[in-house]
Amino acid sequence: MTETPQGTGSAGRMPQLGLRANWRQFALLVLVNAFVGAMVGLERAVVPLLAEQDFGLASRSVILSFIVSFGAVKAIANLFAGRASERIGRKAILVAGWLIGLPVPFLIMWAPSWNWVVFANVLLGINQGLCWSTTVIMKIDLVGPARRGLAMGLNEFAGYLAVSLAALASGYVAATYALRPQPFYLGIVFALAGLILSLFLVRETRGHARQEALLADARGLQQVTAGQPSFARVLLLVSWKDRALFAVSQAGLVNNLNDGMAWGLFPLFFATAGLPINEIALLAAIYPGVWGVSQLATGMLSDWLGRKWMIATGMWVQAAAIFVIVSTRGFGPWAAGAVLLGLGTALVYPTLLASVGDVAHPDWRASAVGVYRLWRDGGYALGALLAGVLADLFGITPAIAAVGGLTFLSGIVVAFAMYETLPGRRTHYPAWQADVKSV
Repeated sequence: MTETPQGTGSAGRMPQLGLRANWRQFALLVLVNAFVGAMVGLERAVVPLLAEQDFGLASRSVILSFIVSFGAVKAIANLFAGRASERIGRKAILVAGWLIGLPVPFLIMWAPSWNWVVFANVLLGINQGLCWSTTVIMKIDLVGPARRGLAMGLNEFAGYLAVSLAALASGYVAATYALRPQPFYLGIVFALAGLILSLFLVRETRGHARQEALLADARGLQQVTAGQPSFARVLLLVSWKDRALFAVSQAGLVNNLNDGMAWGLFPLFFATAGLPINEIALLAAIYPGVWGVSQLATGMLSDWLGRKWMIATGMWVQAAAIFVIVSTRGFGPWAAGAVLLGLGTALVYPTLLASVGDVAHPDWRASAVGVYRLWRDGGYALGALLAGVLADLFGITPAIAAVGGLTFLSGIVVAFAMYETLPGRRTHYPAWQADVKSV
């Protein structure tokens, strides 16, 4: 008889895998991730304008420094969250992330200088890295291999719909009252709600991951799953050695590179055309709103159609959307471009996470997710840095266009480098299996 894995629940029962068997905890984690997304959504429309109007900043590079700090710290936090959640548990990391996120709205409300806002985004990056990573990992744990794309679609739907609604709400509060402190009162509510739910209602899911590993071993994979690879080995596999994981990592990086650009430059781009704050907030909300809602369909669709071509197509649609925005003028065409950008991102975002789950073994999947999210969220820092420097040197419009070109090239890399990862359609062994089978 096999030993009951940690986290099996009452009466020592083996954990059941699947969305139906775990729908209560899954739904709770969807709600928690909505609060995670809402925390960052507060900043999408307000903070770039705050930099210009409250702090008098002119340099685009300095204005986008808050995104650089956010992205760099979030990337590292993702890496820590993945590995630590395998060692000390998912729930502990989730609760820690909320505790670190609590001061963020207070720091921005009371900031006497821009450095306070940058520091607040360091804490926000840690909050997002720890909380979003663990909710992703826990949902993958619960559903097992059969509906991974659907699970990631639901996760990202909740997170990015909340980003959209929080951006819209904060923008309208700012238009009615002021850029601060009123919009950030919402952040206090979001942080407290996420912490309370995580602390008292969320349950540990490591036992589900272990159960999936035992089931995989029972199907004859013992020869390739014995032992946990070193962290350096996982880092190498996800970053470079496995073709699919390399393609996924670079696509994630470029996806968030253009999102970092959109976060920092789009509000300034729209403001130079004379748009009022409420219309800028609406444009800032359309893109993540379409992105969030569409993932309900695209995550599930990738379980049927496969991962590779959805990712490549999504990158090309994003590039087209960026060129629409940069080459047109007026609220209507920009709203159309924001819709297109949201659709392209929705094709990519849950599918990338599902691909990592397809390839990585359950015993070290959390670490693999952490490495992927290191590269993906590093794109925020790189995108904000690149966009800021290009905007200072050449102007906002050429900076946006350059990011669109990089996004198109990323889709080409996926088309040529990635193999299909969907179970049942895979034509190549993942690198970690191929190495063992060649011995």
